[in-house]
Amino acid sequence: MGKEKTEPGLEENFARLEALLEELEREDISLEDAFRTYSEGMKVLKQCNGQIDRVEKKVLKLGEAGQLEEFGDGSGNV
Repeated sequence: MGKEKTEPGLEENFARLEALLEELEREDISLEDAFRTYSEGMKVLKQCNGQIDRVEKKVLKLGEAGQLEEFGDGSGNV
């Protein structure tokens, strides 16, 4: 049986992105390491975008009559 791979949370991904940025800002980073770090950052950023999209779909807003409505652009599409 293989282990299930779970996606890190949004906060963990933000912390990872910050660490990757610090790595890229090092003056002594090689071009190869910079490329590898950049590539990893892009993967983490893609995960963050997906996580944010999922959260946005779950956000509710309070309507004029006091009822909860799904957050959307007003077109009925969520």
